Amino acid sequence: MRPVRTAFAGALLGTLAVLAGCGQSGSSAPSSPAPSSAPSADASSTASQAGFPVTVEAANGKVTLAKKPERIVSLSATHTETLFAIGAGPQVIAVDDQSNHPPQAPKTALSGFKPNVEAIVAQKPDLVIVSDDIDKIVGELGKLNVPVLQEPAPAKLEDAYDEIADLGAATGNQAKAEEIVAGMKAKLGELAAAAPKGHKLTYYHELDQTPYAATSGTFIGQIYGLFGLTNIADKAPDAAGGYPKLSAEFVAQADPDLIFLADVKCCGQSKDTLAKRPGWQKLSAIEDDQVVQLDDDIASRWGPRVVDLAEAIGAAVTKAAGS
Repeated sequence: MRPVRTAFAGALLGTLAVLAGCGQSGSSAPSSPAPSSAPSADASSTASQAGFPVTVEAANGKVTLAKKPERIVSLSATHTETLFAIGAGPQVIAVDDQSNHPPQAPKTALSGFKPNVEAIVAQKPDLVIVSDDIDKIVGELGKLNVPVLQEPAPAKLEDAYDEIADLGAATGNQAKAEEIVAGMKAKLGELAAAAPKGHKLTYYHELDQTPYAATSGTFIGQIYGLFGLTNIADKAPDAAGGYPKLSAEFVAQADPDLIFLADVKCCGQSKDTLAKRPGWQKLSAIEDDQVVQLDDDIASRWGPRVVDLAEAIGAAVTKAAGS
């Protein structure tokens, strides 16, 4: 787990109240208007800036934001989902072309894979959020005094929680971010506790039809680990940083009880397409109808919808254990 990564400077604590003028003594009517129950514009602005400036420790170092950002550009589909989940949606003015959730996210032609500095700056952002420092985009935007948070794909669940907390702190939505993280932890715990135990089920998670897989040491592998499943990719001859390329023969010999497909929307994979692969027709998962078609997006992102992925895995485990 990374160290605590939010440091607040000059935090404003307490309740802000607007106190308006006083009347004249005596029975005559006051010479100034009666005080309004609504806060003044200055008070509202002060309230919205409570907790700022804030310093967030991201992958690109400590990033200090002098005030609450109101023109956020997200170049990461995962972080777009998180921003809206924590209540920062109204602050987001543009997202990249891969950000398809939630539907109301302001999708543009901006690319997170081939970022264009000029196109990003044209949005006049006061905060840009990226997953990867592609083409040294972090430094290029820094030269133009545009704050950037780099929050890369996590290696473990705790890192994912940290990133949600980072976005909450950076956008002035810390309380909601903490609520989201607490809810994720609670739900994942419930799903893991409810899953059948002791069945020693094996599984194969397919990233694409090459086929590439993910080992237990990866972020996605840790989600499966919550359910006590054994990952066949862990015995691959070359782990390749946790994402080995398996041979058709390797999968056929391992004969997993469950197969999870994360290449459905992109590549049309299903139980039927798997059955056409050499040596796969008689796989237990295929014959027992234990091939699970996942949502590609949910299976490849590490935001709040990780819970949805866990629910799909839990349901599959329950079905397999009862068959």
